[in-house]
Amino acid sequence: MDKKRIEIKNEADIVLARQAGRKMAQSLGFGPADQTRLATAISELTRNVIQYAQQGIFEICDQSNRKAIIIRVMVEDFGPGIADLDKAMEYGFSTSQSLGVGLPAAKKLVHKFSIKSKPGHTKVTMVMTRKRV
Repeated sequence: MDKKRIEIKNEADIVLARQAGRKMAQSLGFGPADQTRLATAISELTRNVIQYAQQGIFEICDQSNRKAIIIRVMVEDFGPGIADLDKAMEYGFSTSQSLGVGLPAAKKLVHKFSIKSKPGHTKVTMVMTRKRV
């Protein structure tokens, strides 16, 4: 199982995480559109880590099996948490004067998306899948 872990501490780490996502997607045969969707979702989540928690962890791994090619991404931080997850998943909701599209956009860009948050810990998991041919 191929796996990469990056500590997210600054803008340069966001770029590294995006590149890791694009590279893994490309190496596993995902097309350019899926590569871009995954990289964009990673960028949204890792940017949130810097903005709201100052640091966190990005992890990407190949969880492919004989039936499907699967990339799992986990982004985790130990910041303040998200007070109202339902609101945070609505387009236009923001606690930082931004456009408020980050989390809902990331969810739409990938095949599976889950988020858990409480004070002191937020963890987002995303999955991109394609059938083997």
